Amino acid sequence: MIEIDGRSIGVEHPPFIIAEMSGNHNQSLSRAIAIVEAAAEAGAHALKLQTYTADTITLAVSEGAFFINDERSLWKGRNLHDLYQQAYTPWEWHAPIIQCAHELGMLCFSTPFDETAVDFLEDLNMPAYKIASFEIVHLPLIRKAAATGKPLIMSTGMATSAEIDDAVRAAREAGCRDLVLLKCTSTYPATPENSNVLTIPHMRVLFDCEVGLSDHTMGVGAAVAAVAHGATVIEKHFTLRRADGGVDSAFSLEPEEMRALVVETERAWQSLGQVTYGPSNAEQTSMTFRRSLYIAEDIQAGDVLTPENLRCVRPGMGLPPKYYDMLLGRRVNQDVSKGTPMSWGLVG
Repeated sequence: MIEIDGRSIGVEHPPFIIAEMSGNHNQSLSRAIAIVEAAAEAGAHALKLQTYTADTITLAVSEGAFFINDERSLWKGRNLHDLYQQAYTPWEWHAPIIQCAHELGMLCFSTPFDETAVDFLEDLNMPAYKIASFEIVHLPLIRKAAATGKPLIMSTGMATSAEIDDAVRAAREAGCRDLVLLKCTSTYPATPENSNVLTIPHMRVLFDCEVGLSDHTMGVGAAVAAVAHGATVIEKHFTLRRADGGVDSAFSLEPEEMRALVVETERAWQSLGQVTYGPSNAEQTSMTFRRSLYIAEDIQAGDVLTPENLRCVRPGMGLPPKYYDMLLGRRVNQDVSKGTPMSWGLVG
């Protein structure tokens, strides 16, 4: 179990839900504030930003690998610098966004993409840092964020177990004490078939830390499955309406869906319980409505029990049905009226 700004995160607590704004503000501060307000209204526990500029994340080159040609990409035909210039959150917006989140009772933190972003965010008193999947091999950045002593959340999309181990070691050696690893599939959107949430309990054991899911699938099913397998943190991209457009809108949740995510993941967590058999306290009254053995006709002392006068019916106040064959053919020792629950005293 760890804490981020006083909020406990662990298997004993409901899942910690992070709404990722990313570039869905569409370069409008008023829209960014509206996203914060909608996330809080939907019940998200934290709002997450991304802190970079186009120049801190890539080069202003429009050819070769700097140009997106992948037919499957949402961003085909764009060069990286222009894409990030469109998507980035202006640094001067961070303070008012953070203030709005705090006023609405949400945590707010960010993903720094280089060391200068960490320095900037430290001045804003970040309660935690997120390392993006694409940066998990950026060990200098991980060390810089970890050295702040703040909790660190790292997405693991594309990373091999060896690369995750390198990142975890770098973080811990630099001073990170509270660590969360997020299973992630770095495709946009991702498919449930590629989510592999069974990795989550394995990751918990392998790296001895809290685990969760950074989820790029549509809907909430993968997140619910992740909680069922021990995820304590769920991160989802969030927007006001996908129809509004934006670099990440196609795989972002809308407010109604975020509310469903919060509700359904908490229900999944509540349902885990413990290994148990037999009736729970809540089921005790339902025991009455199981089947049991009852006298089905008025009979007199000495009469033989038959399928006609001994039946297996509801309610459950008589002998269990497993004694039915044993009782057939035996004689009752007293007059018995229809509707009497069968007991050993009637044949003893």
